[in-house]
Amino acid sequence: MLEFLVFLNVHEKKILELIKQANYEVEENTPLCLIGDEFFGFLKKPQKRVVICTENAKKYGGYNFANSPKSGSAFQTGLMIRRALRHEAVHIAQECNNGEAMNIVKKENIKISPHKLKALKGSTSLTGDYEGEYEAYTLEDRPRKIISLLKEFCF
Repeated sequence: MLEFLVFLNVHEKKILELIKQANYEVEENTPLCLIGDEFFGFLKKPQKRVVICTENAKKYGGYNFANSPKSGSAFQTGLMIRRALRHEAVHIAQECNNGEAMNIVKKENIKISPHKLKALKGSTSLTGDYEGEYEAYTLEDRPRKIISLLKEFCF
């Protein structure tokens, strides 16, 4: 069983279902995750596979099963995993849109946090796709929107 599933809520479970319906597979903690501890997910486009880096998220969030939910550690780990799944789901919707950004977000109207700007820089250096990454980072905290985008572009 994939460990990251325990961190998903109703929206991410629906996103995961749509990802699978779009003929993508989901993997966990593959060697790709060893690129860096700061990466929590990847989309292997040619193989149509999403990789969730649960171990990296646990390191970041300080998560272990002995922690109390009140400590915030489990919350932080779960948040990183949910964001990673949502982020990669945006990329899947982009793939369903002929590999192009969907132009849902107008940059001038969206403020992106300094933490996400740093992540955007790291992701863009790997993918070379600033527009696609920007769109994914700005939408990753909007699960309902991601669900509608998957439905609109992939089905």
